[in-house]
Amino acid sequence: MSYQFEPAELYRMPTHFGPATGPRRGPDGQRFACKDTPKTTAISVSFLSRQEQLSALLPPGFSLGAEPVVTVTATYMKEIEWLAGRGYNMLGVTIPAIYHGKAGLTAGSFLLVLWENLTEPIITGREELGYSKIFADLPEPVTRNDELHCAANWDGFRFMDLSVGQLQPLSAEQITGNAVAAKSAGTLHYKYMPRTGEPGRADVQYAVLTPIAVPNRVVTSMSRGQGKLQFHLARWEDMPTQYMIVNALHALDVLEYRGATVSHTVGGKDLSDMQILLAPEGPATSL
Repeated sequence: MSYQFEPAELYRMPTHFGPATGPRRGPDGQRFACKDTPKTTAISVSFLSRQEQLSALLPPGFSLGAEPVVTVTATYMKEIEWLAGRGYNMLGVTIPAIYHGKAGLTAGSFLLVLWENLTEPIITGREELGYSKIFADLPEPVTRNDELHCAANWDGFRFMDLSVGQLQPLSAEQITGNAVAAKSAGTLHYKYMPRTGEPGRADVQYAVLTPIAVPNRVVTSMSRGQGKLQFHLARWEDMPTQYMIVNALHALDVLEYRGATVSHTVGGKDLSDMQILLAPEGPATSL
């Protein structure tokens, strides 16, 4: 006799071994508090680019918001509860965007791509949440000549370099002021899952929001400085499934840099507060 799916339980492939564990379900079905972990270092560099270049990267229902500023963030997390104390690293690229949905306008940072160096968060984030996650090797940052240097590689090909220097610590008041000044609903995404055997059709296709609130996150320190970055032109032979992503980012004009930040935080959330944003014409597309 075949197995039956248990109502309200979390599954992902392979489903044959029962409900899955991950960021939103522990080994006994419990949730993770994310109160004292993870411990996170985030290094961000922003630059002004061209409106027409960024608008061309937005999916249906989105328009560019505010200034055409690209932010690239390298994030290093440790002591993650759902990984039994292990950690992983991320590299994300965001631009300001507005989603024109059934409930009105939703402004936030649209996540163009998020590289991670571990399979489990990639799978859970893509399938369960709708994050545009893919794999890369993301070594820990190194310090040279009073600058922080970050890099990203895929199978030996180095496709990004980022550096931050001239860092000055911010006061608690400045950190709070930065948070208050952020007029954003959160991070916007576009979830897309192709339909098996039918090229050009989707099983799932809709906009998603990660609400900005992270009640358990505490900023322990933050510094502001100057940064620079470069995405390196890739051949198909260098990155057979990602070269078009890297080359699109490489082609973005850097009109001027808009500063850099380094932040250290403790705590987070399990992202179970994700929201589907309905399209104006009705429910999200799901076949």
